[in-house]
Amino acid sequence: MSTSELTFRIALDADVPGLVGLIESAYRGDVSWTTEADLLAGRRTDPDAVTAVVRHETGRLLIAERDGELIACCQIEHRGDHAYFGMFAVRPELQGGGLGRVILAEAERTAQEIWDAREMRMTVIRQRTELIAWYERRGYRRTGECTPFPYGDERFGVPRRPDLEFELLVKPLG
Repeated sequence: MSTSELTFRIALDADVPGLVGLIESAYRGDVSWTTEADLLAGRRTDPDAVTAVVRHETGRLLIAERDGELIACCQIEHRGDHAYFGMFAVRPELQGGGLGRVILAEAERTAQEIWDAREMRMTVIRQRTELIAWYERRGYRRTGECTPFPYGDERFGVPRRPDLEFELLVKPLG
């Protein structure tokens, strides 16, 4: 995959509808390799939640575009000596071609550049073993530190099983 035509920018309020569609297709779609549809039903996000990330004072929602078209996004948030990575989505038909690696590397570079972040952290549903393995191949390590899934809060989806939890993954930067 050629990445020379990729451009990155910070999301604006006007991007919210497109971002919601992108995130929903990546997390709840049937064709996405990153789908959580086997673990969670319902919505992954909504316009209010995405707007909150776009407007967050200590965060950024990065957008990757090709020829002016939204193809990927991710959230980075400054949290003291580290940055948090989340809301990562790549258009399903473009997954598997190396684009995710490029977006993740740009998020890490940006967090170092603007906040001097020493570490990137994220939480991933522990049962998503293939996705965790993908992050491990990019230098993230499993910490074994888990937090319960917020059952009963449909903003995060409707669980299809009773044992979901998030695991903290960490990567030193720099």
